Amino acid sequence: METDKPAAYPEPVTMPRPLVNRLLHHAQQGAGMEVCGLIAGRGGRPSRCIPVANISPSPAARYEMDPKGQIDAMRAMRERGEALFAIYHSHPSSPAEPSATDLAQAAYPDTLYLIISLKTKGILELRGFLLEDRGFREVALEFD
Repeated sequence: METDKPAAYPEPVTMPRPLVNRLLHHAQQGAGMEVCGLIAGRGGRPSRCIPVANISPSPAARYEMDPKGQIDAMRAMRERGEALFAIYHSHPSSPAEPSATDLAQAAYPDTLYLIISLKTKGILELRGFLLEDRGFREVALEFD
């Protein structure tokens, strides 16, 4: 995947509040299932989220993006002059921390991974992580 980010994400990473609201809304629509998608960026800033269907056989516990949906999203980004800024998914009943499965499936070093937790009784928990040296490092997020 092509990415649109600086050599290192600036900290904190600024997330526009309307985009954050769309991520939370998508996670809430998941009805106990993990939702997932891509965040398009322009000029090194996140601009919009693109939901991608979760085709995992165990969607309550893990996510697997639909390959066609992912390819279509990447194509649409290129056509709009955007590039991949982040990959997101939700944890409907666990904290916004990468699981062992998240780590095993992470395939894009230096790409921001966002995790949304709904375990917080309606309060958004959104955290960002970078894959480095086969582990995740948390990146500070700021909402504007």
